[in-house]
Formats: sequence, C-alpha cells, structure tokens
Amino acid sequence: MLGLVIRRILATIPVMLVVALVVFLLLHLSPGDPAAIIAGENATSEDIERIRATLGLDRPLVLQFVLWIADLLRGDLGVSVYNHVPVTTLIAQRVEPTLSLAVCTMILAVSLAVPLGIVAAWKVGSWIDHAIMGLAVISFSCPVFLIGYALVFQFSRTWKWLPVQGFTPMSQGVGPYFAHLALPALALGLVYMALLARMTRSTMLEVLAEDYIRTARAKGLGAGAVLLRHALKNAAVPIVTTIGLGVALLIGGVVVTESVFAIPGIGRLTIEAVTQRDYPVIQGVILIASMVYVLINLAIDLTYSLLDPRIRY
Repeated sequence: MLGLVIRRILATIPVMLVVALVVFLLLHLSPGDPAAIIAGENATSEDIERIRATLGLDRPLVLQFVLWIADLLRGDLGVSVYNHVPVTTLIAQRVEPTLSLAVCTMILAVSLAVPLGIVAAWKVGSWIDHAIMGLAVISFSCPVFLIGYALVFQFSRTWKWLPVQGFTPMSQGVGPYFAHLALPALALGLVYMALLARMTRSTMLEVLAEDYIRTARAKGLGAGAVLLRHALKNAAVPIVTTIGLGVALLIGGVVVTESVFAIPGIGRLTIEAVTQRDYPVIQGVILIASMVYVLINLAIDLTYSLLDPRIRY
C-alpha cells in the first residue's frame, strides 16, 4: 500500500508541471498584447512598455516560465495589476465562501444521490424508478443559473424563507451561515446529484445481475443486506470515480453559482479578474483550481485501493 501511494504521488509531479505549462502558455500565447489591454486605448507606447516591464513580458518566453516556476515554488503567484495586492492574499480572502459552498454541495449531493440511485436500481421499471430518473434528467439538463433563479424566486421572493444573496462567515453564526449557503448549494447540488444518481443506478443494475447476488438472495439474505453489503460494495469504484469527475462540475459551477447569489468567493474573483484583464490573478486562480482537481483525483485514485485490494498489485 505504501508503494502504491508513493507511485501515485510521484505520478502527479509531471502532471502538475504540464498543468503549470498550459496555464502559463494559455495567457502568454493568446491573441493580443496583455500590456496594451491593461494600459487602455489612450495609453502611449511608453505606458505599454512600462507595463510590459512590470509584468516581465519584455523577457524571453522561456525565461519568463522559469522565473514563474521559481516564484511558484516559493509560494508567490504574483501581484494583482489593479489591486496591487499579492494574488495569494486575494485568493486566501475568497477561499472560505467557495470552500463552504463546494463542501456543502458535495455532502448534499452524495448523501441524496447515492440512496436515490440505489432505490431506483432496486425498483427498476417501477414508477419510483421513472420518477427518480426523470427528475435526474431534468436537473442535469437545466443550467445552474436557471435553477438558481428559480430557487430564489420560490424560496426567497415568494416564501421569504431564505436570504436572496450574500455570504455570512460561520464566525458570525451557524444559522446565518447555513441560511446563505442553502440555496446555492441546492442549485449546484441538483446538477451534480443528477449525474451521480444516474451512475449509481446504472452501476447497481450491472452488479445486481451478477451470479453472486443471486446466490446471496438464494441464501435468504434480505434486500437491505443484498443491496448494501454485497451490491453497493462492489459498485463503489465506479461511483467514487463519478464523484471525482463531478469535481470538474463543481469548479465550473461555482463560478456561475457565486455570480447568481453574489457570493464573494473565488468564482467572483475569477470573473472580476477576467473583466479587468488582471492576468496574474487569472493565472493564479486557474493554477490553483487545476492543482486542486489533480489532487482530488489523486485522492480518488488512492481510494480505489481501499475499496478493491486487487488494484494495489
């Protein structure tokens, strides 16, 4: 097991280097001069050259990449062009809302989607199965912002149960904290929940058709023991894979969800940076999001060996 962990961790190093290279080239090789865009239409050539020197764009591309990697190894993501604040500080200020939304969404989606997928597989062909899958198709087909606005209209404007927008840190009260997260987590979680419920149902149906399931039923085991002890245990690897792949949905959906509910998180920071052409912030956010995705997939990969010992060898 220790050897497997070491091999998987070493395998992520070249992946992260490729991610860093892609993020670096994504902005430096894009059409247009970043310095000219930042300077504005009325800037002189001297202003543009000064901004290029400030950003280090007057150096050779290879040297820029080497210096950027050296700064990354020291934990330096650069300084915002507009706010003149370190990018790490800007991201740290926005981490709590985004992390809270992502964790609440994950817990909500997994805790509801997996049981719904199991029930749909158990009652395959019944009205329960059709209702669950119909709801899943509708949820997955609707854009996150449309679901968000519908929830705001119903729960905030009509019933006035929950706040419309904003974020309250947990230090200011547990009740307001969860009240502000309820609607955005539900809006983002419905899409993620639909994907996970469909995959759980599909995987459970394949496992329930295996011979050892028929043997377990022939021994007189109840439906709960068959579903949870035998079927779900063997269907866990594809389900965990879907949970890991769903992180990409969360990363993309957080940007839209934070905009709909005016949550001051990393998603809002990304939109502000793109609007202002703040390239150091854009680079930092994309790099952090990419590395988080790589690390989560590493954790999912290591979880496989716990669920199925045959993967260790």
